[in-house]
Amino acid sequence: MTKKLILASGSPRRQDILKQISLPFSVRKPDIDESQIQINDPKEKVQKLAKLKSEHTLLADNNEVILSADTVVSYKNNIFEKPIDKEDAFRMISMLSGSIHEVYTGVTIRSVKNEITLVEKTEVAFWPLSKTEIEWYVSTEEPYDKAGSYGIQSMGAMFAKKIIGDYYNVVGLPVSKVARELRSFSIFPK
Repeated sequence: MTKKLILASGSPRRQDILKQISLPFSVRKPDIDESQIQINDPKEKVQKLAKLKSEHTLLADNNEVILSADTVVSYKNNIFEKPIDKEDAFRMISMLSGSIHEVYTGVTIRSVKNEITLVEKTEVAFWPLSKTEIEWYVSTEEPYDKAGSYGIQSMGAMFAKKIIGDYYNVVGLPVSKVARELRSFSIFPK
């Protein structure tokens, strides 16, 4: 019996990653209030949020497999989620400038019979950035729907000096690890 992958996320980046490896999927965005998870540990937070998104996404039949994920940026024990405004984006990018931070993505894969949750960590080193560079960046639309206020797959790429770990994890889905886990749920690229 053919299994159907359901992505429990509205993230266009996660959708692009799955398309890149030819995994057919449908999108079913969960309706949850992420602010209810008040956890300061980034690994634990993304793990709980991935599970919460999965739990709030209905399995319509026994052939569906839910894939949910959440990503945060962490620097010096501070979690950077999506910025609330221009000043918040400026603050985040300024703090990340010239330093190394971590990106955590929690992933839950769930079927009627099985569920796994995993967390991937990637370290990202930023070049030192000038105030002018940061002001220019936060004046674009790019920072406002991304954890940590930057997109490594687009204009934010010019900030990254070095990446230690999975690049796709920084984009929002550790795809090689996810693809391997999906095999045990009978989900394969086409």
